[in-house]
Amino acid sequence: MPRVFTYRGHTVDEIRSMSMDEFIKLLPSRQRRSLTKGLTNEQRTLLEHIRAAKKQNGGNGGKGGVASPVKTQCRDMIIIPEMIGLTLHLHSGKEFTPLEIRPEMIGHYIGELVITNQKVVHGTPGIGASRSSMYVPLK
Repeated sequence: MPRVFTYRGHTVDEIRSMSMDEFIKLLPSRQRRSLTKGLTNEQRTLLEHIRAAKKQNGGNGGKGGVASPVKTQCRDMIIIPEMIGLTLHLHSGKEFTPLEIRPEMIGHYIGELVITNQKVVHGTPGIGASRSSMYVPLK
């Protein structure tokens, strides 16, 4: 029997049926405080786009059809149960990275899940590499 995901003792279906106030009480203090203060205009717009994408897809959140991905730069939005199953294209500072929302991500900030820096790969020294490498003796 596969293991059923629970968030603080509640299944995904139970969490989806909760009101927003009941769900906020389950969150850690930082996220709870952020949501009780209210959503910013950017977060509110993102939520409207998410609801429109779900409605366009028949309201089933990505099951049974290809949900249109939602592009956003709002990295400070907290993942709520309404987002499960959707694909967000989140801006990493350079490009939009696809991010599929899974139940395990509930309560995290979206920005935590897409890194903004890349591993630095240095080239080999030699002709044309940089000004400092002109002093490296060539073979």
